[in-house]
Amino acid sequence: MSLLQRLKIRIRKVEERDKDYWVDMSIRRLRQGKVRYYRVKDELTGNWLFKVCRDDEMERVIVKALKCPPGGGFVQLEGRTMLFQKGLIEGYYYDVISLSYMDEEERLRRNVLDNIDDVPEIIKENFKVMKYEEVTGKKIVGKRLVVLCEENNEKDMILLFLIQRAWPISRIPLEIGMRASDLLELIRELEKAKIDEIYEAAENKFKLERENIDMLLELLEREGTIQRSEDYIKTKN
Repeated sequence: MSLLQRLKIRIRKVEERDKDYWVDMSIRRLRQGKVRYYRVKDELTGNWLFKVCRDDEMERVIVKALKCPPGGGFVQLEGRTMLFQKGLIEGYYYDVISLSYMDEEERLRRNVLDNIDDVPEIIKENFKVMKYEEVTGKKIVGKRLVVLCEENNEKDMILLFLIQRAWPISRIPLEIGMRASDLLELIRELEKAKIDEIYEAAENKFKLERENIDMLLELLEREGTIQRSEDYIKTKN
């Protein structure tokens, strides 16, 4: 089973353009190259639309979030990008690891990591993490860390965007969010059930607490996959 399957993330390419244009804000220049669009359904955060711009001349790829799920944190990710570029490791592009967080005024911020202990386990277990100097041959202030991604694996680049930019600001923990499809299937099996029946079944089958069940129900309702009718909850046809 692939990493995307285990995480219950579906990434589907919906359009490809052999030649298109974009503005690379890191160098403030208009660039051209191959562009692909991907629709993403993430169990934890919701539905996304990404634009991936491949600059073969400069050996870099830009992943840009065009459409994000609802929510004060996610909406601030619209238009945000993640840059992958060529380093010294053949066949791989690198990204400087940084994690999103919300400040006291609910503004989106990023924290660049320099300690391997702060890197999410899912990155350390599935990708290669190295020091910036090892990958680029250049020295910078601070001990920044980078993650390597196969240079042609755009789906993994999108996944790394989700892990670093979206998941840290999700209200639902990863291990709980991955149960959303299981809960949806349970509701489908029950056909039409009262909330207490769903609580009891989910607690027995998935060992979920009611607080977590409520978070998942809210997520499914926001996605439009379930609906409440009086005292009942059922899936939408």
